[in-house]
Amino acid sequence: MKKIIIGVVAVMMFLGSATSTLAVNEQRGGVMGFIAGCCFGIRAGAAYNDGKEIHWREWVLLIPYVNIVFTIWNGIDGANGMETKDYATKYGASFY
Repeated sequence: MKKIIIGVVAVMMFLGSATSTLAVNEQRGGVMGFIAGCCFGIRAGAAYNDGKEIHWREWVLLIPYVNIVFTIWNGIDGANGMETKDYATKYGASFY
């Protein structure tokens, strides 16, 4: 059952990303908006619908055991006072 669910989510992510890159008048929401909100939280879902992309550090959080390292990394960045404008400077404005 777990393999079926993982397969369905993977197919939905692929179809959502393929259709969003092929669209001429790209409108956010839909499958990728659902995945962003469901898997990454309300901030990532709203940012995706505003035109921002999902950052690779958020995608890595879906991988079991590896996500612990990146969760601690995100916490350290938060404790050091990193702001959205700092991330936009570091990774680009398309993500933050």
